[in-house]
Amino acid sequence: MPKVRRKHNIPAANLNLEEKLVHINRVSKVVKGGRRFSFNAIVVVGNGEGVVGHGLGKANEVSDAIQKGFDNAKKNLIKIPLTRTGSIHHPIVGKAGAGKVLLRPASDGTGVIAGGAVKSLLDVTGVKNILSKSQGSSNPHNMVKAAFEALRQLTDPVEVAQRRGVSVKKVFEG
Repeated sequence: MPKVRRKHNIPAANLNLEEKLVHINRVSKVVKGGRRFSFNAIVVVGNGEGVVGHGLGKANEVSDAIQKGFDNAKKNLIKIPLTRTGSIHHPIVGKAGAGKVLLRPASDGTGVIAGGAVKSLLDVTGVKNILSKSQGSSNPHNMVKAAFEALRQLTDPVEVAQRRGVSVKKVFEG
C-alpha cells in the first residue's frame, strides 16, 4: 500500500511550541588517538492543540545536538485532527523500520496510556485520551517515527465525508 502524504508542513513562526527531549545517544568512533565521542538527540515539539513534529540532531556536544534536533523538528510540523475529548477519531498503526505503534481512541478520563518515547510525542501533541501499544522494536528513534507516521495518517471524519459528498450526520446514523 503506498504511503499517503496528505498533510503539508506548517510554519513554526507564530506557534507557541513546547519542546521535549526524548533520548540522547552517545556514539564513539575509534581513531588513532583514542575514542572520539559524538551525540545524537531525538526530540519532539508540539503546541498542545494538535500540531506536532519530531527531529534528530547530531553534534559533538550534547547541547548542540539538542538544539539541532529542535530546529529540525520545527521544520516538519503537521496538524492532526482531535476529538472534543482530546482523543483520535479512529485506530491506526504506524511503522518505521522494525518499530510498529498501534494507536487507539479512548473514552474521556482514560489518559495517555503509552510507553516512554510515544508518550512524549503524544503529550506535546495535546492528546488527552489514547491507548497505544508498541509492537516490534523498542528503539526510541523508530518508536517516535512510527508514532509520528501513525498521527500523519489520521483522517478527520468531516473531511472524508466532504470528499465523498455525504454529510457526517448520515454516516453516524446509518
